[in-house]
Amino acid sequence: MSRAVILLSGGLDSATAMAAARADGHELYALSFRYGQRHAVELAAATAVARSLGATAHQVVDVDLTWIGGSALTAPIPVPKHRLDAGAPVDEIPVTYVPARNTIFLSFALGWAEVLGARDIYLGINAVDYSGYPDCRPEFLAAFEQVARLGTRAGALGGAVRLHAPLAGLDKAAIIQLGVRLGVDYALTHSCYDPDPAGSACGACDSCELRRRGFAQAGVPDPTRYAG
Repeated sequence: MSRAVILLSGGLDSATAMAAARADGHELYALSFRYGQRHAVELAAATAVARSLGATAHQVVDVDLTWIGGSALTAPIPVPKHRLDAGAPVDEIPVTYVPARNTIFLSFALGWAEVLGARDIYLGINAVDYSGYPDCRPEFLAAFEQVARLGTRAGALGGAVRLHAPLAGLDKAAIIQLGVRLGVDYALTHSCYDPDPAGSACGACDSCELRRRGFAQAGVPDPTRYAG
């Protein structure tokens, strides 16, 4: 069985991408990061998801991005609330964008994939994220695949690593419907950017709003525990 490395945040999208990797017949190696994010409760969700989907290994790596700052997820900047319901421009890069995060995470995934002999890396970027996060666009993934070919021993020897974004053309409703078919337990996942101390979702950040809409449009009960 071929091995695949999956970037697993513990959220709805990455859990579905991991289930897609399993459906593609791969042995699963999950990779998560403790990077100073205010919603570090997602790591407990990632552990639960990795166990539920049968990961062979799950690594949680410490990479402190708080010194870079510049994001509401890693610096003392308020997380915007009700931004989408208020009609925020879809092409606006939100303050929850973490500078270079996907570049950093994919670099770690690429190194681990080389050591494992894995030729596939999965991540849960999707169509909803394209306009907001520049490192969630197809052009970025294509460029990183070129980096993988040129900058690794595996690539130099003809064993290029492939990046898979199985959710790239899907909105949240379609992602949820796919995940249900693939056996994802969404009650295990966490998406909120600004949870309360007990880990309950705020219900008002961009991620919560997209998640709520997705479940409603998919016709699937939302298992999320919201504050209040």
